Amino acid sequence: MNRQKLWAKLVLLIVGTFYVLPMLAMARFSFQRVPVIKLGWGTILKGWTIQPMLDAVTSSRFLDAAWLSVRLAVFTALLSMVLLVPTAIYVHVRLKKARPFIEILSILPYVVPPIALVVGISGAMRNIVPSFIASPYSLVPFYVIISLPFSFRSLDIGLSSIDIKTLVEASRSLGAGWIRTIRSVILPNLKVGIVNSSFLTFAVVLGEYTIASLLLKFTLPAYMAESQGNNPQGTFTVGLLLLVVSAALLGVMNRFTRKKGAVVPTVGI
Repeated sequence: MNRQKLWAKLVLLIVGTFYVLPMLAMARFSFQRVPVIKLGWGTILKGWTIQPMLDAVTSSRFLDAAWLSVRLAVFTALLSMVLLVPTAIYVHVRLKKARPFIEILSILPYVVPPIALVVGISGAMRNIVPSFIASPYSLVPFYVIISLPFSFRSLDIGLSSIDIKTLVEASRSLGAGWIRTIRSVILPNLKVGIVNSSFLTFAVVLGEYTIASLLLKFTLPAYMAESQGNNPQGTFTVGLLLLVVSAALLGVMNRFTRKKGAVVPTVGI
């Protein structure tokens, strides 16, 4: 047992080192005004400043790109939940045999290259609804598709962790309709899956570059690619800031979604 704990701690140490050391190097390059060729132990305490980050996050280009990415992430997460939550519930309650087929469909974005997806869909839609392709919100359907492997899997795992069929039958036997059953019984028990799915979708949108670049939309990743030439330190500070914010949100999400037991239907439902 002690040997197993020792190996577990060793693995965690190795993994932590693998992630922490690049972050420390990234932080040093981002916040230290020292020529790269002179970076070493002798200059580790010299030239630290937050000015590159301030220059980056206060520029109008950054604010426009960040605001667009946040809006796209919110709309993508909402649309994903509207489409996937009823689908996942229906599959688990009524179409158990179709679950493997739905799982295969959900991982297709891993198989189809984003460039093929964009060229095919945008080429067909440009002649039908050109105003939609010109809008920055045309990215939302693409982002819903590429986030499917994460969003659907989170919901599927959440539904698999509860005895949804028994809960639905109990709720229906007490006189509740389907809408009341979903709202009062299924969704409270699926809270963890919904939050996890939304967070992963949000993260995918904030980091996606290929589709936005092909459709000429100026999102946050496009800003970071553009600004590497004139403000590389500022670009790295933005990337580091996004990593810190994502880690903080992940911690908050884990605490918020800590499982407290299943919600069961009652007579008053």
